Amino acid sequence: MAYHTDLAGTRHVFSDLKALLAAATPLRSGDVLAGIAATSAESRIAARYALADLPLATFLHDLVIPYENDEVSRLIIDSHDAAAFAPLAALTVGAFRDWLLAADGAAIAAAAPGLTPEMVAGVSKLMRNQDLVVVAAKLRVVTSFRNSLGLAGRLSSRLQPNHPTDDPAGIAASILDGLLLGSGDACIGINPASDSLASTATLLAMLDDIRLRLAIPTQSCVLAHVTTSIALIGRGAPVDLVFQSVAGTQGANHGFGIDLALLAEAAAAAQSLGRGSIGDNAFYVETGQGSALSAGAHHGVDQQTLECRAYGVARRFQPLLVNSVVGFIGPEYLYDGKQILRAALEDHCCGKLLGLPMGVDICYTNHAEADQDDIDSIMTLAGVAGVNFIMGVPGSDDIMLNYQSTSFHDVLYLRETLGLRPAPEFEDWLLASGITDSAGHIAATPLALALPALLDG
Repeated sequence: MAYHTDLAGTRHVFSDLKALLAAATPLRSGDVLAGIAATSAESRIAARYALADLPLATFLHDLVIPYENDEVSRLIIDSHDAAAFAPLAALTVGAFRDWLLAADGAAIAAAAPGLTPEMVAGVSKLMRNQDLVVVAAKLRVVTSFRNSLGLAGRLSSRLQPNHPTDDPAGIAASILDGLLLGSGDACIGINPASDSLASTATLLAMLDDIRLRLAIPTQSCVLAHVTTSIALIGRGAPVDLVFQSVAGTQGANHGFGIDLALLAEAAAAAQSLGRGSIGDNAFYVETGQGSALSAGAHHGVDQQTLECRAYGVARRFQPLLVNSVVGFIGPEYLYDGKQILRAALEDHCCGKLLGLPMGVDICYTNHAEADQDDIDSIMTLAGVAGVNFIMGVPGSDDIMLNYQSTSFHDVLYLRETLGLRPAPEFEDWLLASGITDSAGHIAATPLALALPALLDG
């Protein structure tokens, strides 16, 4: 059905719900590339007026991608919790925004099972950056495997020791660097240059050996395709977390070589190992605005709404970590620092509204109109908003994936400036290992304590 509103004497008509959502979205290059962005600032404001007056319950029967055509749409509708939604059922999208700003974190968390991805995408389009920070900061989503992530007053990091040839010595050196600077409590996660079974198995064994030798209360992950992880689980490899990138449409997920049934098989396989010591959240999910458009499977839906639908997929599998790799796909989708900032705050807030343990890889490709000053601004706002984790990359420069992210020192900056600490079990290990002092500061000379234990043999 069409939606319309009158603004300054002009009637603005939007052909359907996906057109309304696209027109209401803050400007970003991906929607321009797709030909669905608002054609003027006036049209964008008109769409927001129409969206604000839209009953929230509309999203349960007017679907941006038809139920019969897409398994992600079916998952969203079939898993909707009507009882959790009931207190909000009479609200418009605009009134829902007002409710989110006034409600406490417990009330918002209780409503999460009743919210669809399209609902949270819609309300986010009416929110200023400040609103996104305020709402997200109320929400704590706690998960656990060998440590507890997402607790109030905590900021974790994924230690990302990538190497362009998967050289074990180079990876070990980066791991040592990160551990000595307090990174790695979210996980130690390698993006492998090769997705082969043999190479992935070698990296998994190395990570597990380091973890066991140093008794580190964290979890490891080699970010191979989910089918590789399933095969290695079958061979007895030490798989802590199963990884997969996911998207918000069936077609885009097909481009990743996955469907919901395969993800369910992987989740069950990971949990069957029972490798978590204090919890069983054993899935690591990554997403990114623009993935469905780049796969030619966006169905005319704006990239931010599709990103939220990817969170609907992630929610099904109770992940330990969800990571929006916010600027990785490139300026074709998020053109500059301003667009990357907005997307980062949207992704974090919307994921938390859906009950997910959100982290953000605050990053940009080298041909984007962005630099490290943008990274500093984004990560500071993400820290204030209560992000669960960020990346720890040696020198901020990933030499395998060839993009710019956040460094081990950036993690320390956020913790020091905002009064945040690592996951409690990891914090205790840092102190016991002599890496930090009793005040949580990095010790002056921890190298002599940690180096022999890590590199011996």
